[in-house]
Amino acid sequence: MPRFRSPVLPEGVRLALVAALLGTLGAVFCLVFPIYIIRPFRPQDPTQLAQALTVRGLAPWLSATASIVALLASFRAWQQVRSWIPRTLFGFLSLIAVAAAGLTHVNIFEIMFHPYPAPQFAAATAVPLDAEDRVLSVTIQGEDHAYPVRTMGYHHIVNDVVGGVPIAVSYCTLCHTGLVWSRLVDGQTLYFRLAGINNGNALLRDTATSSIWQQSTGQAIFGPLKGRQLALIHSDELRFALWRQENPAGLVLKSNPEYADQYETKDWDAHIGKYPTVVDTRASGIAPHDLMLGVTVDGVSKAYPVQAILAAKLIEDKVGGVPVLLLVGPDGSSIRVFRAALSEAPMTFLLPNGTDSGRQARTVRDAETGSLWNFAGCAIDGALAGKCLAPLDGYKDYWFDWMNHHPATKVYRG
Repeated sequence: MPRFRSPVLPEGVRLALVAALLGTLGAVFCLVFPIYIIRPFRPQDPTQLAQALTVRGLAPWLSATASIVALLASFRAWQQVRSWIPRTLFGFLSLIAVAAAGLTHVNIFEIMFHPYPAPQFAAATAVPLDAEDRVLSVTIQGEDHAYPVRTMGYHHIVNDVVGGVPIAVSYCTLCHTGLVWSRLVDGQTLYFRLAGINNGNALLRDTATSSIWQQSTGQAIFGPLKGRQLALIHSDELRFALWRQENPAGLVLKSNPEYADQYETKDWDAHIGKYPTVVDTRASGIAPHDLMLGVTVDGVSKAYPVQAILAAKLIEDKVGGVPVLLLVGPDGSSIRVFRAALSEAPMTFLLPNGTDSGRQARTVRDAETGSLWNFAGCAIDGALAGKCLAPLDGYKDYWFDWMNHHPATKVYRG
């Protein structure tokens, strides 16, 4: 029986094979390296993250060059050999190189979570939301918008304009953070897209400069605008029934019918809480998925366990020397934070006598004047009627993410 003998390749063909292999490997590296580094449930080292983002930014050009090298080498070898084995090999290498170069133009994170480039809104009575659904509430210049959390949890980012102000509404379900940022930087209006993940928190990219921004902090961590800070727009996470009661003329973000069947289920936080995390919280004695309400005042941060707030219904404290009031709404679930003073002197707030311990009262009284205050932080009866407390920014965040981005944070232990 004759033995099969592999064809001996001429030296020129061997050199072409080396060039084709290197070109193909280069194109594949440009595609795979950023995906490998910037992926969920893997810790991102700052140096590695910067390297991956650099490669991803250059990938379309580098991979195109590498694929051209592979194609030219394969074409040259194709002309010099007649055997189907080397021809098939060179064709396969060319196909891989071209495919890898093409895929570097694809944002895999926006394949998983499609963007919502033209958000549509409707009246509160025209959207199919349940009373218990949660929304991010934004009010600017008398204009009220609500963004359902389950919709935002899929799209992650919605670019909008409210009251004439361009804003970026963002939500990261892996860390339970809903934040709203101004899109104005140095007079330029930025447009944001989903860019990946960094230690469990979403990354955003502006299309004007390709800078990368951390969703939890609003800070640019890579690119021409590195170190710049987006301005935080005040928002509240409320039950839809409460928001609708407070804002009967407000508008609600409609679901995108093309992707609505992929939105999170109503119990999304229950299964998200079972996912692994990459931030070690053991030294703190707090579980990574313990839900906190983070408050930062004058650069000082403090985390309040959400369950402790809901149990107390009202918490008075100081953050950065500023008296703060954390108040649970009449739905027993929504939480707002206020500066607990109208002047320099702090105020003391109490739940009215006779309040049912199983249900949050709709109002509280201040000990100084006995005035009655509602959940919006405004006095509705008594000597201070018509006065309103200044709202403070407080947002929910899983402990692992809050601790990671606020390493000097204090924790409320009351």
